[in-house]
Amino acid sequence: MVINRFDVFLVNLDPTIGSEVKKTRPCIVVSPQELNDVLNTVIIVPLTSKISNYPMRVKVKVNDTEGEAMLDHIRAVDKKRLVKKITHIRGIIQDNICDTLSEMFTK
Repeated sequence: MVINRFDVFLVNLDPTIGSEVKKTRPCIVVSPQELNDVLNTVIIVPLTSKISNYPMRVKVKVNDTEGEAMLDHIRAVDKKRLVKKITHIRGIIQDNICDTLSEMFTK
């Protein structure tokens, strides 16, 4: 399976512990392409349809559903957890995700 940065996959996140994001849900692959091509893991950001306007969340629209990318729940997962590809994120949403990640890790 080819996995590209900013692809949206349905990802099985269970089992989880405590306050980790649970269940099978859409997630955006944010790991660099160089890693996606050689590692058995990818870095993902889960999506939610619940709008909370937290500072480390980015508004997204996937297949006519508005929601947020929960950058505060970024995690690495084995590629075996990826169930199926849903779509690909483009344009300003990519920029907003990268800008927010950069802000999170440079403060």
